[in-house]
Amino acid sequence: MSSSFPSSPSAPGSPSSPASRQTVAAVGYDGEPILVEPEIRRLDGVVREVAVPAFVAPVTHGSLADVPFDNANGDPEAVALSRRMPDGSWAEVTAAEFAGQVLAVAKGLIAEGLLPGDRLAIMARTSYEWTLMDFAAWAAGLVTVPVYPTSSAFQTRWILQDSGAVALAAETFAQAAALGPERDRIPDLKHMWVFEKGHIERLAELGKDVPDQEVAVRRGVLGPDTLATLIYTSGTTGRPKGCALTHGNFFAEVDNAIELLYPVFRERTKEEASVLLFLPLSHVFGRMVAIACLRAGVRLGHAPSLKSEDLLGDLAAFQPTCLLAIPYMLEKVFNTARAKAEAGKRVSSFDRAVDVARRYSEAVEAERHGTGHGPSRALRTARAFYDPLVYRRIRNAMGGRVRYMICGGSPLGRPLAGFFAGAGIEIYEGYGLTECTGAATVTPPLKPRVGTVGWPLPGTRVRIAADGEVLLAGEQLLRGYWDPAAGGVVPAAPEGWLATGDIGALDDEGYLTITGRKKEILITAGGKSVAPAPLENWLRAHPLISQAIVLGDGRPYISALITLDPPGLTHWRQMQGKHPVPVELLMDDDELRAVLQRAVDEANKLVSRPESIRRFTVLPVDFTEEAGHLTPSQKLRRFEILRDFAAEVEGLYER
Repeated sequence: MSSSFPSSPSAPGSPSSPASRQTVAAVGYDGEPILVEPEIRRLDGVVREVAVPAFVAPVTHGSLADVPFDNANGDPEAVALSRRMPDGSWAEVTAAEFAGQVLAVAKGLIAEGLLPGDRLAIMARTSYEWTLMDFAAWAAGLVTVPVYPTSSAFQTRWILQDSGAVALAAETFAQAAALGPERDRIPDLKHMWVFEKGHIERLAELGKDVPDQEVAVRRGVLGPDTLATLIYTSGTTGRPKGCALTHGNFFAEVDNAIELLYPVFRERTKEEASVLLFLPLSHVFGRMVAIACLRAGVRLGHAPSLKSEDLLGDLAAFQPTCLLAIPYMLEKVFNTARAKAEAGKRVSSFDRAVDVARRYSEAVEAERHGTGHGPSRALRTARAFYDPLVYRRIRNAMGGRVRYMICGGSPLGRPLAGFFAGAGIEIYEGYGLTECTGAATVTPPLKPRVGTVGWPLPGTRVRIAADGEVLLAGEQLLRGYWDPAAGGVVPAAPEGWLATGDIGALDDEGYLTITGRKKEILITAGGKSVAPAPLENWLRAHPLISQAIVLGDGRPYISALITLDPPGLTHWRQMQGKHPVPVELLMDDDELRAVLQRAVDEANKLVSRPESIRRFTVLPVDFTEEAGHLTPSQKLRRFEILRDFAAEVEGLYER
């Protein structure tokens, strides 16, 4: 640790009323978790609205800025985080040490002249420094503005300009320098600090003469209604909008999530609970879980790189008990494991293990729902047999201790979720968006239903509008959208219900399934409405396919653009006894075309004939964030794709 940081927070002047939570429904009188059934409302026999009562009373005082100091006062020697060091090792950071560093950096921000309510932007990969700067800014009374490190200079300039940020904390000098040509268009930006240049330590040094009481005073005036952050949507269509989230929004979200997902955050076993975060902190999903870990006292680590060789090393060293993931990543884990089994001539055994895992998870689910007796003795024996051969190897690849995964971003699908659950990794699938501070629905641990995105998060209501759009209500809904021209924040849900733009359905027990985006519904020339997401998700799970986009709006039939997965393609060629070749040389390969056609045929089984994919073409390049075809959260940018591949699209409809 740098000597610039004090080892513990100063006690004088700390607020006397820290933010606290009071559990009201998550556990029974004996301390054991209880199942809280949702309230269901029907219209003409169809479930139209579902609500789950809040598990935690609303926070009425304090802010997120109090969390590090509350932890330090409660158990100063508890390990709050593990910090990845330059040599790749991990150093433990106690609650007292983290609070001391937050205090030191907050005083540095004050010494630099930043005032309460000023916006400070953070542009960095997932790292310890990101979380430290986030909490230090809050302790100084500031509002943080995440910026994806992959953002272009134009995108960064727009966010800084629109938010009125007075300071930017960047990870690298290159990120800061890239903004140079845009600086004259950001008149409010007065400060720029770079992590790799040691500027966090410099801030701590600058703040040495600032009294601790100054931070205490700034923390003391913050409350649940105070603006905490402006998170700009990734902008799959149009210009990104700043979602104004308060400290109370985060408390409503994370406190209820902590109680609901008790196996991750509350259950105490022989193994210390820990989360390794590698999804972007610029995204609300990763940010919410990072805050939840600190709020619940779960050890948190940060992994900055998603490259396989880097991430595998971090997983092995950190050994998390829980991971955050998006379906794309779990698909690649599964496909890589199967490819290795095929290369080792063990694919038949692997496929049998997959079948056993899925049947086992289905039997467990049926037992929890009261519709079955649980796994039979034969099924338990088969699962135990395949555990060291298949399941344990997958768990070991993720550090060896992973028992839970929180998954979001897009539908995971029942087959893949069932496999991981049967392999010993419980999947808590969720649905949400930036506007609701992360998750709006989550798999209930005591009564999961694989293939859905669960019940409403406690304290949340979900309604299905007449046109199928998902509407949300709850204390975690954003205050509004940031609009400097209108003088600040413009309400986003004036009547209490937020229109999500997503299409979904509620089953008879209140579980939500998302079927697509309202704006992405395709209407063919024949008038047939088609949701592209189910077809795209199915195709993307194929080992040879990286991405797929389904087309057909105003066209006579449905078609698709497909990109190839290089590792999957290399493996496929090797299994054929052929040398790997560049993707562009396989565009006319009949065998590859036949394999992809079978994948399309399987996907078409999900839909009716008018909704099925009639034609597809394979692109010689993949969709990437760098090319502007994917958002930072790996969602398709449809407008940009259709624009850049217009010729290929037209070719699909030539007679």
